Amino acid sequence: MELTLLGTGAPLGLPRPDCSCAVCALSRGPRVRAATALLVDGALLLDLTPGAALAAARSGHSLVGVRQVLLTHPHDGPAVEVPAGLPTAGRVPDGRELTLISGHRVRAVPMDSPGTGYEVTSAEGETLLYLPPGGSPAGLPDDHRRPYDMVVADVTGRPDALARLRATGAVGPATDVVAVHLDHDAPTGAELDRRLAAAGARAVPDGTTLYVGEYHEVPDVPRRTLVTGGARSGKSVEAERRLETFPDVLYVATGGSRDGDPEWAERVGLHRERRPGSWRTAETCDLVPLLDGDGPALLVDCLSLWLTDAMDRVGAWDDERWADGGQAALRERTAELVAAVRATGRTVVAVTNEVGSGVVPATAAGRRFRDELGRLNAAFADECEEVLLVVAGQALVLRG
Repeated sequence: MELTLLGTGAPLGLPRPDCSCAVCALSRGPRVRAATALLVDGALLLDLTPGAALAAARSGHSLVGVRQVLLTHPHDGPAVEVPAGLPTAGRVPDGRELTLISGHRVRAVPMDSPGTGYEVTSAEGETLLYLPPGGSPAGLPDDHRRPYDMVVADVTGRPDALARLRATGAVGPATDVVAVHLDHDAPTGAELDRRLAAAGARAVPDGTTLYVGEYHEVPDVPRRTLVTGGARSGKSVEAERRLETFPDVLYVATGGSRDGDPEWAERVGLHRERRPGSWRTAETCDLVPLLDGDGPALLVDCLSLWLTDAMDRVGAWDDERWADGGQAALRERTAELVAAVRATGRTVVAVTNEVGSGVVPATAAGRRFRDELGRLNAAFADECEEVLLVVAGQALVLRG
């Protein structure tokens, strides 16, 4: 099944008209994206957008052979001129299935928001799922019969839709996931590619032709990732973003709860509001058993608080206890943690702090914490396939 993406942008395109944001300013040349529209085997057009005929011609195709035009969402922009010879565009009621003269079978998939998704099956059996902007399936069975060969969806706008598809088996390890409906709320260029790769997805330029069912190397999702950065740098948001397309995640909060501390309660509340409702939470610093066991992906936030607890346990804040076995006991604890990270079979994203780049702590205990956290970060990073430094909300790849 041949699929040509006549456009890959949001309904208003990218850059948006009259928008002066940084992403729109950078969306020039090959980064310009027209509103998303798909041409399937020259016979089926999914979404009719302004300039569709010209876009098809630029990609070496024609709309002359189109036998069916289906819409996924209302068109809110200017009126679209229907190219001569095209059939009338329409939407299919949820659950209804069409059989086209070209041999394609098209089933309308209900969404959890206004719009319609379409499952397209070729005469040879390749399967494609196309979702509207901001849409997530509401009607897939809990045990999908087999993964789709390709999913074309709003990955950046609705990452939870991809998580849902993975949970039901509709997206498997070999499914080619292509991000469309790209808007200025997502980054552009290399940063977009990096973020999508973390979700096991990719973006392609307008006019690209893909072949559904043809082997394509799916981006490898790093199994172990360390995200570091300064205070309020955006490192926790970056860590959460890396797992937002996973169907099941265990969020490990090493800070626990602090009675009578309203500032801490506010920070915890903000973290909880950002996390998907399907994620579970464990408040513990006992990380080794979690790393040793099986289960869903782990998000550990954060190693700095884990180290604080470990130093509490060995009396590392006291100079005498530090010299009299405390240092050796702490090194043993950190070595055990690092060994568990090395051996774990789970997907792990851990957050830590960079505390060695600012003011030198005034106390011996403060300098001790700074030094031990630097050592822990370096040892933990050695065991990770990907290491990110977040500065001013921007993720810099140190490894991976």
